[in-house]
Amino acid sequence: MWRSKLSGVTKKSLRRGLLVFFIALALPTAILIQQSYSRLKWEAFHQHQVMADELATRIDTQLLQLINSEELRPFTDYSFLNVVGEKETRFFQRSPLSQYPIESSIPGVIGYFQVDSVGQLMTPVMPEIIADASSYGISATELTQRTALHQQIEVILSQNNLVTNIGARTPGKLAQRHRPKEEQSSKISSFDSASSFDDFSTSLDGDQKRMLADADQIDEAEEQSVSVQGQAAFDQLKNNLAKKKSQKSILGRVEDLELKQRYQQQEVQVQALEEQRQEQVKRDKRTRMEKNILPESIVVQKDDYDLSVVSAPVDGSSSPVIQQQLPSLRINTFASEIDPFEFSQLESGHFVLFRKVWLNDQRYIQGVLIDQHVFLQNSMNIAFSQTALSTMSNLLVVNQGNVLEAFTGQQSRDYLLSKQAFKGELLYQTRLSDPLSDLQLLFSITKLPAGPGGTIIAWLAFILSLVLCIGFYLMYRLGLGQINLANQQQDFVSAVSHELKTPLTSIRMYGEILREGWASEEKKKSYYDFIFDESERLSRLINNVLHLAKMTRNSQAVELKEFTVAELIDGVQSKVSSQIERAGFDLDLHCDADAKQVIIKVDADWYNQIMINLVDNALKFSAKADNKKIELHCQKLSNGKIQFKLCDHGPGIDRQQMKKIFTLFYRTENELTRETVGTGIGLALVHQMTVSMNGQIDVVNKDPGAEFRIQFPSK
Repeated sequence: MWRSKLSGVTKKSLRRGLLVFFIALALPTAILIQQSYSRLKWEAFHQHQVMADELATRIDTQLLQLINSEELRPFTDYSFLNVVGEKETRFFQRSPLSQYPIESSIPGVIGYFQVDSVGQLMTPVMPEIIADASSYGISATELTQRTALHQQIEVILSQNNLVTNIGARTPGKLAQRHRPKEEQSSKISSFDSASSFDDFSTSLDGDQKRMLADADQIDEAEEQSVSVQGQAAFDQLKNNLAKKKSQKSILGRVEDLELKQRYQQQEVQVQALEEQRQEQVKRDKRTRMEKNILPESIVVQKDDYDLSVVSAPVDGSSSPVIQQQLPSLRINTFASEIDPFEFSQLESGHFVLFRKVWLNDQRYIQGVLIDQHVFLQNSMNIAFSQTALSTMSNLLVVNQGNVLEAFTGQQSRDYLLSKQAFKGELLYQTRLSDPLSDLQLLFSITKLPAGPGGTIIAWLAFILSLVLCIGFYLMYRLGLGQINLANQQQDFVSAVSHELKTPLTSIRMYGEILREGWASEEKKKSYYDFIFDESERLSRLINNVLHLAKMTRNSQAVELKEFTVAELIDGVQSKVSSQIERAGFDLDLHCDADAKQVIIKVDADWYNQIMINLVDNALKFSAKADNKKIELHCQKLSNGKIQFKLCDHGPGIDRQQMKKIFTLFYRTENELTRETVGTGIGLALVHQMTVSMNGQIDVVNKDPGAEFRIQFPSK
């Protein structure tokens, strides 16, 4: 029944129906895969976001530990000499920060510095009395290097208006410029270096004294002005945010990067939590009080004290210890108030970490000058490059909206210079803890891996797509084949009906003529011959149908037996010669001598049926040929096989139909317009029988006609 329904289905309607079926399966499958992959992608995003948070926390914690260690440094470490020991056994020792080259746990440190209340610079690598550097174990070469470092720090801070060089003043000012005014009148002093200035002033006349007094007033006014300028400059580092936001670094502003935030959730809550954390860190950092023992910084003669370098330091440090007779110097004890460190970026690009120290009602600035690139490279990029984040994201370091550095795990370059390279999805962003709260870490995605689950889903999607496409194609081919088969079966029924009805009608008509005695004696023989030929054709048709039915049900097994080629040729000649002669054709039978005695294994009945069908086919399609001859040849091939060739002189076979003529029910002519008789099963049976007997069949066009070639293996 279903085959009868398929007979009304066209190829176009079949394609349309299968396409709808394919879409009905493919669409929900694609949605399911897309949702699964999207879920995995979101989970991978969240996983890498957690990794970014852990990395940022680790970087922040390490930097805070380094800064906290700097917080614990006493005020006196920023001087070249420290006072060590109890009151009775005090001696001078070089500060831990006086080491050269600079040794610091903070990466990228250029040097330490201190700016006094009048805005002048002092670095712990330089002794206050340069002429006595050799007494501290400093060679001339090292002194040159220390001086260059001091000048480098001074130039950088001067370029950013953080220090000013007042220069040399009067002898009195030269002696007093490094000490607070309260120290000038200390009651515990055992030696007042101002006496040198008094002795100097007694030798001057009145006009010179007035000039000196005027110079002192001018210097004092200049010092006050410079003090205000130097101290205010450090205050403005944190307050001048608008100017920093207006500046643009080489890498541009964050808003220029156009980072997408499709996967960012609850951004407001995250920012609120971040601000609360920053406030908590600021509350935890308080101003601390510290007791300091300081030598008075004055100009003295070498004869006033005795310096000697001790080879074995008392405290086990590597710094040489300077023993000095304390009665020749003034030692003061002060309580200092030290504020927490602050962090800022200078206009020159350097980082500065500084703190404010209140000592004897005067403010000092102590800090560290840091190289930006080295600091970020060693404190952030090294840790970043060791994680899986470097393979799928960029790390952007931002200060006040300006992109300072961009690190990527790609080995082609250390950092990116193109803003286009930063465009992507924002993975994670956070601020470092105070005092580094101006620095932001932004992780932008370059390629988000879906993980092992994503790979499985991708393979499943590929396999499902492949199965659907192959299934769609096979179903289409199967449906198309069934439609063609249904149409061919209809054509076969029509052909069989025609092939059966026509000869039966002719046989019945001639039979009635002969029975009624209407035919003359001359016509009787031709009527008998016609009845015989039609009955033969009916027999061949019925035999073909029976063979087809048996082969379709696999109920007929081939019986291979050994025959010589000569025996087969003789047997087929007796069966086809009368058929060829009655059709008005001549038979050209030829077999090579070396092929006649070759033995092959075939089924004789099947072999005869093959030849009869091929002859019948040749007679039908060459009926209008000028040369009415059928050629049947056999020969032995070089590979030992026996080849039978049957050739006619008809119109031949179209090249596009050569592979189709062996298809069941296939006919080269339309059923309504065809001129030849036949059912479309003869050549199909020939092909099936030949293959079943381990043979091969092929067809080639001749000029004129067509030639069928059948090969069988020899024994």
